[in-house]
Amino acid sequence: MSDSPGHCDIADPARWAKPSLAGDGHAHLPTSDNLSELDGGTSKQARRCLGGQVRRGGYLLAETILVTIAVILTIRFLSRGSISSAPWSRALWFAVPAVLVAAALVPTIIRRDRFAQIGFSARQIKLTLLTVCGACAVVFPATYAGLWLLRYYGLEPPLRVVLPENRQWLSWVVYQFLYVAVAEEVFFRGYLQSNILRLTDTMKWRSRGWPAPSGLQNWVSIVLSAACFAGAHIIVQGQAASALTFLPGLILGWLFIRTRTLLAPIFFHGLANTCYCIMIMTLGAGGIA
Repeated sequence: MSDSPGHCDIADPARWAKPSLAGDGHAHLPTSDNLSELDGGTSKQARRCLGGQVRRGGYLLAETILVTIAVILTIRFLSRGSISSAPWSRALWFAVPAVLVAAALVPTIIRRDRFAQIGFSARQIKLTLLTVCGACAVVFPATYAGLWLLRYYGLEPPLRVVLPENRQWLSWVVYQFLYVAVAEEVFFRGYLQSNILRLTDTMKWRSRGWPAPSGLQNWVSIVLSAACFAGAHIIVQGQAASALTFLPGLILGWLFIRTRTLLAPIFFHGLANTCYCIMIMTLGAGGIA
């Protein structure tokens, strides 16, 4: 962090912190109510810092909304039936993941921000395996029980499964992990959820001098990213039942927060897609396209 005059580091709000008058041990940012207590030079510098923080938050919010809308509409266009039936439809398998990854990385590079970690260190891999195994032990049996009940009552699963052409299972599984899971998690968790976390740092509770509630921030990012995840599936797939992807979206968002890496949601996403297909085929419950 530079000590040059007028410099304001948005990533280090403690630079402008003052001890809490209530003695709660928290550092509080200067506000319009207490800026007058600072000396003239520091007061002006702090005002510029807060103003710059709000402007950056506004730019980031506008960017996130526009990029998300553009990505969803682009994928919807690429996924239309008339295009999918074209001879080059196989190329579209790779076009959609490419759009998601590019939409996540390009704006982040332009902003010169740090992108979310993948998580390849030994400690991160160990945490990922333990966390994902725990999530699978809870989620997969419950999912299987729900599908069994639907079959018992003669109902079809709400989410249909598209089986690989000519039963090319290995290539299908590789595609689910390396293209679907990686691309969607890079965008929805690595870009969208990370931006939501950044945006909550600029909300009013912080500029008014209250300590940012990290627990609330985390859950806001989990719920909003899951809602966008489900909304994108509804628009692209064109069916209301796709709203159910909100539930795995919550789990994927929680995994990202729990491990602070993309490896856990990517791994769970690929496993979930693959295991759901296996469950559908094992139960013979229909829902296969």
